[in-house]
Amino acid sequence: MRRSGAAVRTVLEHTRAHVKPGVTTLHLEKVAEAKIAELGATPAFKGYRGYPCVLCTSVNEQVVHGIPSREQVLREGDIVSIDCGVVLDGYYGDSAITVPVGNHVAPQTQRLLDVTMKSLETAIQVVRPGATLGDIGAAVQEVVEADGFSVVREFVGHGIGTRMHEDPQVPNFGQRGAGAKLREGMVIAIEPMVNVGKPGVQVLSDGWTAVTEDGSLSAHFEHTVAVTAEGAAILTQ
Repeated sequence: MRRSGAAVRTVLEHTRAHVKPGVTTLHLEKVAEAKIAELGATPAFKGYRGYPCVLCTSVNEQVVHGIPSREQVLREGDIVSIDCGVVLDGYYGDSAITVPVGNHVAPQTQRLLDVTMKSLETAIQVVRPGATLGDIGAAVQEVVEADGFSVVREFVGHGIGTRMHEDPQVPNFGQRGAGAKLREGMVIAIEPMVNVGKPGVQVLSDGWTAVTEDGSLSAHFEHTVAVTAEGAAILTQ
């Protein structure tokens, strides 16, 4: 899984370099698809439950599962979440980043990105054998809500291994000490989805793209993390 995780990170960093005003999300899709093939990996998302692309590209108020398209043109000041998964040697890797477009990022937008990333980092720090899923969720929720933002409830992290989505579900909210305990050897995808406004989301008519109900900005960061005796090992670092 370290190999599949490293492949995902390579794809994301390569794709991030192509994010700029005037670029379409379909261009990002083609860049990522070519890099996945070059690495000898297989896209995890394309064909999964009928999803048509190798990336999810979610812009501004889109929370997750945005479908790349030639109509979606990135503009100065936008943010775009790029979510990618691959399969390599039968094992999955999954990671997401949210990237500002251009050189002029509004202060609140940058704060959203910083807080969402901080919530992921804080959650990873609590990962160890004997910690609970509630510990992870509470870590995310406490960081996010302390800054006045909100955590999406409808979409959560997940176990991952020889399948894209495995048990357990990994919510980004919860109570410390609650829920199943982590065991050495487990691998989970932790993925805070954070809204500037209220936590509610709705899915558009394409059946995939989830957007904030109030139209506020949303950010999404994700790492695939293994539980080891020493704590968390980030496989998509």
